[in-house]
Amino acid sequence: MPLRLAFMGSSAFAVPALRALVEAGHHVVCVYSQPPRPAGRGKAERPTPVHAVANELSLSVRTPQNFRDPDERQAFADLELEAAVVASYGLILPRSVLDAPQRGCFNIHGSLLPRWRGAAPIQRAIMAGDPETGVEVMKMEPGLDTGPVMLSARTPILEADTFQDVHDRLAMLGADLIVRALMKVEAGSAVFRVQSEEGVTYASKISPEEARIDWTWPAERLSAHIRGLSPHPGSWFEWPTDKGPVRVKALNVRVEDGHGEPGTLLDDGLLVACGRGALRFLRLQREGRSPMDAADVMRGFRTAVGTRFL
Repeated sequence: MPLRLAFMGSSAFAVPALRALVEAGHHVVCVYSQPPRPAGRGKAERPTPVHAVANELSLSVRTPQNFRDPDERQAFADLELEAAVVASYGLILPRSVLDAPQRGCFNIHGSLLPRWRGAAPIQRAIMAGDPETGVEVMKMEPGLDTGPVMLSARTPILEADTFQDVHDRLAMLGADLIVRALMKVEAGSAVFRVQSEEGVTYASKISPEEARIDWTWPAERLSAHIRGLSPHPGSWFEWPTDKGPVRVKALNVRVEDGHGEPGTLLDDGLLVACGRGALRFLRLQREGRSPMDAADVMRGFRTAVGTRFL
């Protein structure tokens, strides 16, 4: 029998799971998502990716700022849910909300817990040079991603993988995982694994300043940093021009041999020296522009070999 569900998500990571639950026949009585926010040059309010898909699927949507309002908590309880699915929602759920569904709230989390609990698990795994990551379905409790795990799926982090690459793989794995998990919940056969108290790490949000490229780092570490933040929020540096420095995001790079003062342009193909080794920049994005191949950016800036990037 299909379950009576609420789906709680905001970002694109959660969209495949919402679609999969609807396709599996579950009765999604309400979708919760973060409120629409100004976006684009016109700053018109834009719904989250989950909100937009919920509209497409003719599902009811609620967008509370938080759950401190007793009326919001009561409205959730009044849904008389069997379960709730949470994926990249972005709001903290109080115990009263977690306890309201008959069989509990189940979170789709983009890491192999207890490693990388928190807000940016995919980015942090790539930035740290982890050889693999995964996605897990856990039963939620008030702690930060501390609940017992029901199902897991793993994927390697390949040498050229960006955040977007790994994000998209995990989103699809998570969609399959939550459908299988709810089948077990429905059948009463779900088995949970308590998370280990060893190996706990936290994936804090990425700050704008943290995203700035530090040329003194070894090329391998800097490559992982850049790939982990590509395309969003994007690692960045400043490119000196006659009109002053221009902020540029690095989207795709390759580690190569090279020696020089960190941050120095070594050739006309955008090879830049790092603290050890060098990075070949393949794809970039100037502030306010669309992504471009590095060769096109070089033609636009006409930068001499020996220039120091900031």
